[in-house]
Amino acid sequence: MSELIEVNDLVVRFKKKSSRLINLRPEYFNASDHINLKIERGETFGLVGESGSGKSTIGKAILGYHRPSSGNIIYEGQDLLTLKKAELKPYQKKIQSVFQDPYSSLDPTMTVKEIISEPLEIHGLYPGAARKERVAELLKAVGLSPDDMNRYPSEFSGGQKQRISIARALAVDPEFIVCDEAISALDVSLQAQIVFMLRKLQEERGLTYLFISHQLNVVEKICDHIAVLYLGSIMEIGTSSDICRTPSHPYTKMLMASILEPDPRVHSLDNISIDNGDQKHFENCCKFCNRCPYATEKCKKEVPELVEIAPGHKAACFYSRE
Repeated sequence: MSELIEVNDLVVRFKKKSSRLINLRPEYFNASDHINLKIERGETFGLVGESGSGKSTIGKAILGYHRPSSGNIIYEGQDLLTLKKAELKPYQKKIQSVFQDPYSSLDPTMTVKEIISEPLEIHGLYPGAARKERVAELLKAVGLSPDDMNRYPSEFSGGQKQRISIARALAVDPEFIVCDEAISALDVSLQAQIVFMLRKLQEERGLTYLFISHQLNVVEKICDHIAVLYLGSIMEIGTSSDICRTPSHPYTKMLMASILEPDPRVHSLDNISIDNGDQKHFENCCKFCNRCPYATEKCKKEVPELVEIAPGHKAACFYSRE
């Protein structure tokens, strides 16, 4: 496989909320803190972590929704951050997205045909009668009927709405799709169906996915490589097997321990919580030190670098190196 996307030293900075009416010296925090990733063509790369870890920020930076403070996003050798708006349009066609909540991402006043046709119209694809045929083909590809194209989103279930969102993402024949919590709003049985469909579409169309989730048990099944994030930084990165079967970083182990056993009374794994202290932004130390059972004085005074602990497996932890 060849490299499709490379993210180099990416920083996305946001202003902190202030209780002051006038704040002359606003403070900022790094939602994405010097992120480095390489995504191979045809693979599924997973980003996992709790809410607030920076997963979606990275995905939205790649999509162009957030403007990074520094760093590079290289797509097929081209740094997207150096391009002007008009120059970005061909890459916007290649890079599409599927978001968490199909209830809010689909316009309730538009028919399914209008929703799926919108990106085709923007990019001037499939004019005239060919557009209707394209919509019918896409609906079949995601397990819906062409007869559904004149219906409205309110007439579909949550799982069906997400299938419509996926059809819209596929409309312009993209190469890369950012799936940002694309299944977490669905119950467990529907999650399995959507994951199976995504894998099938990937095989048929040669797609590359960035799969953003906090559900390690799902990510393990669909992803080739996984990066574990905490407060905007990568704590651990490696193959799916490295992360899920031989986790090294204490935070990754904590995430693995939070996975619930199958239980018919549990309809969603969305609300996993880790009760071991609060997430707090610290400077010049390990960001996880206040929650880590192995933290030492060194952890409270130095920032551990992301270093290789086994071939292709890296962790940012002093304890993992011992």
